Amino acid sequence: MANYIKELREKVGHDCVLINFAGGCVLNEHGEVLLQKRGDFNAWGFPGGAMEIGESAAETAIREIKEETGYDVEINELIGVYTKYFQVYPNGNNAQSILIFFSCSIAGGEQKVDGDETLELKFFPQNKMPPLFNQQHEDCLQDLLEKRVGVYR
Repeated sequence: MANYIKELREKVGHDCVLINFAGGCVLNEHGEVLLQKRGDFNAWGFPGGAMEIGESAAETAIREIKEETGYDVEINELIGVYTKYFQVYPNGNNAQSILIFFSCSIAGGEQKVDGDETLELKFFPQNKMPPLFNQQHEDCLQDLLEKRVGVYR
């Protein structure tokens, strides 16, 4: 079911809903981390997005990373599952998000910025990361930097 979130929002408006997300930390050959400057918050975060009906978390992460960055990626490992986070979006939508977060490597494609969902893409050295747009992404970053895997928060 494509556009699951859009159809859900048409029914519930801005009320708080539970949404499953998947995304990843894309590392280049130098170990630098790819971040996306998001169009909705005008702030940095990891690429990823909402799962569609029938998708696995890995399929969602691969699809969303491709859509938002232009890169084809391979999933390396599960970093963690992040469950008790609430977000109010600039458009007024409220959500509790469950994020399934992977480490990924580039398998092909070319970096692409669409100017809408993605305003900018940049690889950052792991010791020079900017602030991220929400606590969920900050926690993912902390686990990544501490080389933790299989985390559940």
